[in-house]
Amino acid sequence: MLSAESAAIVRATLPAVGAALDAITTRFYETMFAERPELLDGLFNRGNQRSGEQRRALAGSIAAFAGMLLDRPDERPDELLGRIAHKHAAVGITDDQYVIVHKYLFAAIVEVLGEAVTPEVAAAWDEVYWLMAGALIAAEARLYAEAGAHGGDTWRQWRVVERRAETADVVSFVLQPADGGPAPAARPGQYVSVRVRMPDGVSQLRQYTLSGFGEDGLRRITVKRVHGGDQPEGEVSNLLYATVKEGDELTLSAPFGDVTLDDVHTAGKGAPVVLASAGIGCTPITAMLQHLADTGSDRRVLLLHADTSEPAHALRADMTALADALPGGSRVFWYEEQPEGGTATAPGTVRAGTMDLTGVDIPEGAVAYLCGPLPFMRHVREQLIEAGVAPRDIHYEVFGPDLWLAHN
Repeated sequence: MLSAESAAIVRATLPAVGAALDAITTRFYETMFAERPELLDGLFNRGNQRSGEQRRALAGSIAAFAGMLLDRPDERPDELLGRIAHKHAAVGITDDQYVIVHKYLFAAIVEVLGEAVTPEVAAAWDEVYWLMAGALIAAEARLYAEAGAHGGDTWRQWRVVERRAETADVVSFVLQPADGGPAPAARPGQYVSVRVRMPDGVSQLRQYTLSGFGEDGLRRITVKRVHGGDQPEGEVSNLLYATVKEGDELTLSAPFGDVTLDDVHTAGKGAPVVLASAGIGCTPITAMLQHLADTGSDRRVLLLHADTSEPAHALRADMTALADALPGGSRVFWYEEQPEGGTATAPGTVRAGTMDLTGVDIPEGAVAYLCGPLPFMRHVREQLIEAGVAPRDIHYEVFGPDLWLAHN
């Protein structure tokens, strides 16, 4: 994919470029938003900018892509590209925006690295960028075509038909298309973008998993308000939690996301499934559970969830009922805080502390799906591998722009 001349230059300069990527991407975003502030209106999430997550994601994806080109020159890193393409399609990225990014990114590279960026170095990294951009543009075009979208416009109005309190900080919204038309097809584990107008007049986007499906095209999203603390408060989540009521309309994208439940596993039809989540990571897991229950699956399904406490466990009743309804279903929940006066209910299915798979019977030949904070997923992934689950059969969903870190 990468020319031999460019590959040699990229290999020689990757350590220097990689070491400066944080500075490069910081300068890139600062300059681009200063000159193109409209990009913050309905495209880039301000919370991810303030926290630095978007900057780290861009830097990491460039470094990962360049490294893959060098390490496996005859392979295209489809897993990395596919994950990014779905994220981009969910916010409506268009071809022309890659030209804008290229302009400001390469200006930042030159500004940060100075004279080290010779014409040859610039040309080599330019080749890397357009190989990545070209592959993403093609992948996103396919996703838009599948969604029946033109020019990345998959937005549609949905009406809130029910607002349901899940915990003190989590609320679910049951939605139906406001135009009365059919709901777009969605796979268990996919997410939608929600676009809202903030009090200052700027539109902001946030992705939420479809946590449930219903008859007549009903869809459910589950929103956890983010209080802030070490991270900026969640602008969109707090606005939705505080203001949206039954009868209101929300603007949603078509469903996207590549971490979806496979009904037929590559290792054979009916392979056992391990579903592991923590906190609000339960949303895609619940959708997968519902799909298995609705289709009458007889696969062995092991549900694992960790939370701070039983009252804080969003969708707990749904997860319990769905897992218990499966012929091959079993579950274990972990709670860091136990109720006063003793242990939580259902002895044997509820444990104290954080998730520890010691003594848990992990099915042989299982395929696993993980969702939760990155440290949680790294820890559970290590335990699953130790229990005999093949690394290729462990799939994960990350909330936010981080796309590859669970493998580290």
